[in-house]
Amino acid sequence: MRREADSVAGLLNDATARIAAALGLGKREARLEARVLAVFAWSVSPAWLIAHDTDPLSDAQTAQFQALLSRRLAGEPVAYLTGTREFYGRPFCVSPDVLIPRPDTELLVERALACLPPDQAVDVLDLGTGSGCIAITLALERPLARVTAVDRSAAALAIAQRNADSLNARVEFLTSDWFDALAGRRFDLIVSNPPYIAAADPHLAHGDVRFEPLSALAAGDDGLDDLRRLAKAARAHLRPGGTLLLEHGYDQADAVQALLRSNGIRHPRSWADLAGIPRVSGGELSE
Repeated sequence: MRREADSVAGLLNDATARIAAALGLGKREARLEARVLAVFAWSVSPAWLIAHDTDPLSDAQTAQFQALLSRRLAGEPVAYLTGTREFYGRPFCVSPDVLIPRPDTELLVERALACLPPDQAVDVLDLGTGSGCIAITLALERPLARVTAVDRSAAALAIAQRNADSLNARVEFLTSDWFDALAGRRFDLIVSNPPYIAAADPHLAHGDVRFEPLSALAAGDDGLDDLRRLAKAARAHLRPGGTLLLEHGYDQADAVQALLRSNGIRHPRSWADLAGIPRVSGGELSE
């Protein structure tokens, strides 16, 4: 006679408890992670887990799930285990070569879309594109826009191109350290989610970020190194009246607004995420 732990439901209950205990997650989040791992391990749908919750599992199914669970218990992000993460309602391929797309960054996309008329062919630049989630989303939501995306990592650009191909998005990808490969080019909108964590921040040693590329996270002693560089250089690449939008840390809005103001960006302002935390700042280049 099989034990409950040998069933779909039993295995998921056990995994939920272990994930919650090992990673300090709430039961609901831990349960969701366990289900995502099961769906991936067994190539089934979420609905299948519900319909077959009392089904016994084969030794092979159990081994497949436990292999993924062990890696998650060691801290490896679910997105890297499954190779995908949803962003703005679409699936994006991810790997340890790119930052994992986060819901916070959807605010940057929403602010960008508010600046992009749906009936005009404007030029858009995404700096440090990583997985391409920002550039690709903008290209799909505004099909007339001419979207360019750059990253200095060839491995990241390969992931971004793969995502663009799978989602049928028209984006020009270029290898570039910020603006270096864009001499003489100007844009109506520039967006970026650059590194903005202080190099000594203890959060870099905890959670999912331990497995993400440090170059996409940390930016100098105060986390503002790349934001300073972008604010200074953007002026030469924006058309008069063009908009610059930057994602930043929870406590950096005032500093970023000051950077924008001192580099010719007029009326800088910030927008808060759903938690009320200022996450995006921007403004327009003086005409």
